[in-house]
Amino acid sequence: MAGSTTAPPRTMRWEGDIHGALRLIDQTKLPETEEYIECSTVDEVWDAIKKLKVRGAPAIGVAAAYGVVLGAQTALRDDRFRFDNRISEICEYLATSRPTAVNLFWALDRMRKVTSDCSDFPPTEMAERLLEEARAIEHEDREMCAAIGRHGAELLPTDGGVMTHCNAGGLATAGDGTALSVIFAAVTSGKPIHVYANETRPLLQGSRLTAWELMKRDVPCTLICDNMAGQVMKEGRIKAVVTGADRIAANGDAANKIGTYSVAVLAKQHDIPFYIAAPSSTFDMSLSTGDEIPIEERQSDEITMGFGKRTAPEQVNTYNPAFDVTPASLIEALITEKGIIRPVNEEEIRRVLEL
Repeated sequence: MAGSTTAPPRTMRWEGDIHGALRLIDQTKLPETEEYIECSTVDEVWDAIKKLKVRGAPAIGVAAAYGVVLGAQTALRDDRFRFDNRISEICEYLATSRPTAVNLFWALDRMRKVTSDCSDFPPTEMAERLLEEARAIEHEDREMCAAIGRHGAELLPTDGGVMTHCNAGGLATAGDGTALSVIFAAVTSGKPIHVYANETRPLLQGSRLTAWELMKRDVPCTLICDNMAGQVMKEGRIKAVVTGADRIAANGDAANKIGTYSVAVLAKQHDIPFYIAAPSSTFDMSLSTGDEIPIEERQSDEITMGFGKRTAPEQVNTYNPAFDVTPASLIEALITEKGIIRPVNEEEIRRVLEL
């Protein structure tokens, strides 16, 4: 039976013209409250990205592009020299919000290029062009999600369980997501899939966000703790694993939410195909392997004071990397908007992505 076509609320939208603002669903409040925030300054966009009010590599890129437009609003009366300096400062500032998601830098580079390509535009016209580019990035992201879903649906089993880790759905993009778009497309095609969502410690994006999205779309799902993944695989409940990614190196090594590597190792042990769904903008061909991917380390209170309740002794040492890297050798295929990359190696990546 096909899943519901009712989509959850849009992750973000720009409201107004060049004097408008960015409206975001605050993902830190889900699933208890569907609350929106309005970002009318660059600082508010930076804060939203840093504090995970908006998250997921593609969504971060879209939000950052609109953040550049907000910054341009403050320089409309400047000459082009000062306007360009302001745009450069904004891009550098937004780039400091999170270091791992390559889409952030990709989107900012696109906005910089627009500025340099239109060097004869006055500031107001330049701001309009920047808004046009940000909207294009958002539109392309929705189209990308749909294409990833179409390509990936054929890889999923005709029935049985599919495991996912963290959240790579509509909340992480401007469309249906990356990993979840594959699942949504498979369910819509008639595959009776049951999703096992890992809770994803320490911020529980799997339980707070992925389970919420799946239930919104009437996709059968079961929530499990991260440390149950191996047992659930051993019991034969899982036929495939599909996750998203925040950065993929030239050789196919992929950074994703912490815990993904463990899931990939378990999948290999149990002969379960492990897939990663990500757009071409997530590939960083300047990095030869995943060893070069910068890994964000977050504050200790996410572990010791999860959601405001102390769960560890005060002053205990912690280590809180937000991501880990899954080597290409554990990845059965990479699912992109341009097609399936299999086997996962640099030659095949360049061929499919036409690089």
